[in-house]
Amino acid sequence: MLDSGHSILTLALILVAGLVAGWLARKITLPGMTGQIVIGALLGPSLLGLVTAGALHELRPMTHFALGLIAVAVGNHLNFRLLRAKAGRLALLLLFEVTLTPLLVFGGMWLGGVSDWGLGAMFAAMAIATAPATVVAIIAESKARGAFVRTLIAGVALNNMACILLFEIARSAATVSRVGAGSTVDLILGPAIQLLEPLLIGVAVGAVVVVTTRRVVRSDLLASASVVAILFTAGVSDLVGVSPLLSCLFLGVALANFTPDRDEIGHRVFQDFESAIFAVFFTLAGMELDFAFLVPAGGLALLFVLARAAGKVGAARLAMGLAKAPTSTQRYLGIALIPQAGVAIGLVFVVQDDPHLADVSDLFLAVGITAVAINEIVGPITTRLAVKRSGEAGLTAPGTMDFLRPDHIVTDLASGTLAEAVGELAERLVSMHDIGVDAATLRDEALSELVGAPFAGHGLAIPHAAISQGTDIVGVMGISAAGLEDHTNDGQPVHCVVLLATPSGLGDRHLEVVAALVRAVGSDRSLEHALYHAKSPQEAFQVLHATDAADLNEILENLNAS
Repeated sequence: MLDSGHSILTLALILVAGLVAGWLARKITLPGMTGQIVIGALLGPSLLGLVTAGALHELRPMTHFALGLIAVAVGNHLNFRLLRAKAGRLALLLLFEVTLTPLLVFGGMWLGGVSDWGLGAMFAAMAIATAPATVVAIIAESKARGAFVRTLIAGVALNNMACILLFEIARSAATVSRVGAGSTVDLILGPAIQLLEPLLIGVAVGAVVVVTTRRVVRSDLLASASVVAILFTAGVSDLVGVSPLLSCLFLGVALANFTPDRDEIGHRVFQDFESAIFAVFFTLAGMELDFAFLVPAGGLALLFVLARAAGKVGAARLAMGLAKAPTSTQRYLGIALIPQAGVAIGLVFVVQDDPHLADVSDLFLAVGITAVAINEIVGPITTRLAVKRSGEAGLTAPGTMDFLRPDHIVTDLASGTLAEAVGELAERLVSMHDIGVDAATLRDEALSELVGAPFAGHGLAIPHAAISQGTDIVGVMGISAAGLEDHTNDGQPVHCVVLLATPSGLGDRHLEVVAALVRAVGSDRSLEHALYHAKSPQEAFQVLHATDAADLNEILENLNAS
């Protein structure tokens, strides 16, 4: 039995158990987090008790950080410019989620014998939120991307905000009904504060991060800034008594809109540790489940789960139908919204801590925790099914410029002209790749392609040559801090030359790479300067790939999808 005082060993065993359980779950075609929740529940205090409640309490900061990280990831999908084309679709979804779902849950609770309208209203509001952690983890595990995924994540971000707002209205109303009209001001101001304070915290921290990292390109410094931002946002929110999850969500929104071209700050710096973070988070979530309420609250919790599922599916079908969304989105968005944890658990504890609601807090706890347990076991299955049926699973492609590793970059070009630079880079490319042509042929064809064609601009030139063999584009980059004698079409000296060799039949891929290169160099003057004055290939690699998190096709798809 692992008790308090052994947090490092407990964390290590939880990580191992979560990774193994996730692997076994995927082997039998279940989502990995379903296996992690199950193994967590099995090992936790509620069942075998191999990990005690005291040990779990010591690991709460890890859980809070993971939840904050996930909230930042969800908020980062609310880039208002990119979601403009989907505004109508998302508005309809939110409208039906805050009307149909609560009405069905309120009715279900009334049928189950809940005559206290305030308690019923709190259940109804709690039903709106979808667990962002589960949705993000399923999307990552499924390697999914596309219009369905973007609608799903944006919808989750919006329904979490709406849930907290409406729950505070319901709780304030329930409190007023118990203590009298003297608390009417709380009914008006309380919900607004519950949104305004997290908004101010998240936006303020986001602004500080943007300003302090404006000229930073080193990945270790950006990762440190991201960790500090998430911890500070969650910590300050906890100190002033507002939702850390909502504050971190607003932090993600701020980063997405203040620096839309800088995806290397925020949650994405943790991509290499994503599987470990999710394994720990969901295993700990399973350990927190308390099955002692399963029998006494089971019937009412089942009514809640069924009414909520009907509301989610119905809201999505109505909204997506009216918005004339693709058929797959109309059919499967609703079941993708089933998972519930995070916010719902937090709201349960809010009621527990409110002395004015002491007469209903035990029932709210029992039903709420039991419903969350059911939704967190069933929800990942329905969400993964929805993502798979949407046709967007497995569409996450490698980075557009992944071929430009540090050994493919020269930061001290000896050449003085573009022709000399292309020759120098051709020698390097041929020495590293078997492309079926010699360096002279590659150089001549690349230079002939440039004749009569404008350079890309911003000091960037992209000569290329077609080759007859190979399965993907290869290339090398050369950087001249002083600049070459040749100029780009905007009058700037050429500082960066990328020589590409493209196999036949990969014309579309070639255009993606060129577009990504142009965007990487031209999107931010500070990054452009950092690239052109990089002291080493590794430093240039960090600068370049800091801007390559989303290629031009993804941007265009976001802007134009209806």
